[in-house]
Amino acid sequence: MQNNTDMKTCFSLLSVLLLFMAACTRAKDKPDAYGTFEATEVTVSSQANGRILWLALEEGQDLDSGKIVGVIDTTDLSLKRFQVIAQRDATASRRADLEAQIAVYQQNKANALVDQERIEKMFKDGSATRKQVDDIHAALNVIDKQIASIETQFNGLRDQVAGLERQTDQISNSMRDARIINPVKGTVLTKFAEANEITTYGKPVYKIADLTELNLRVYVSGAQLSHVKTGQKVEVRFDQDEKTLKKTEGIVSWISPTAEFTPKTIQTKEERVNLVYAVKVRVKNDGRLKIGMPGEIKFMNE
Repeated sequence: MQNNTDMKTCFSLLSVLLLFMAACTRAKDKPDAYGTFEATEVTVSSQANGRILWLALEEGQDLDSGKIVGVIDTTDLSLKRFQVIAQRDATASRRADLEAQIAVYQQNKANALVDQERIEKMFKDGSATRKQVDDIHAALNVIDKQIASIETQFNGLRDQVAGLERQTDQISNSMRDARIINPVKGTVLTKFAEANEITTYGKPVYKIADLTELNLRVYVSGAQLSHVKTGQKVEVRFDQDEKTLKKTEGIVSWISPTAEFTPKTIQTKEERVNLVYAVKVRVKNDGRLKIGMPGEIKFMNE
């Protein structure tokens, strides 16, 4: 009888010990911080007004940076550009007319200079009057003023041509902006427009993000802050299924310099009054991580 009692006592003590060890193991393996996965999302907007002629993208599609994914109708811009070019060419052609006028006045001036030399010689000989000398001088002054007047028109003409060229360049830039060019390599998250729809400048067309690497934004307390530094490796955990956690490695890429109240989605109501620091952990994504998925970290140096 005594032996059975002793065995039951030993069994009870062993059970308590095992439970205690399991509790210690769970406590030791408790995550240090919780958060959600996020990515740098880029919203691509229209840079022109008009009808979308074609839009070659779908949600979930992977796109390379610099790829043209759509075009907005530029018929009106093209017609306006032709009109401005024609106006520029017509304005520039007036330069030839002004040059021809100057050539005529230059010839008149050359003839007047010959007459001036002849009259001044005759005046010295007494065969010409002072009035004739003054008249030829006045004629030369008039010709010089006529030439100067035309030369000032060259400046105005040059400015007009330059202004029309700038208009042409602006229209050409607007036509280039009518192409929807993907700015970053990533996966299309959301599509906001379709082909044949009317769009306007600044209106979102689609949203894209690079999902090959996500950030797990977690929050640590002031007491934990001394255990975190940028470049540090941490253990990242997320749900693989209903009962299993998937573990991988992450690197601390950013630590907030200022404290904030704990987000409502992280802690209980009583704990939300605590001040915490946001931390971003960069994690390679093998395709299982999704934006908004919950995750947790464990400091590997502890």
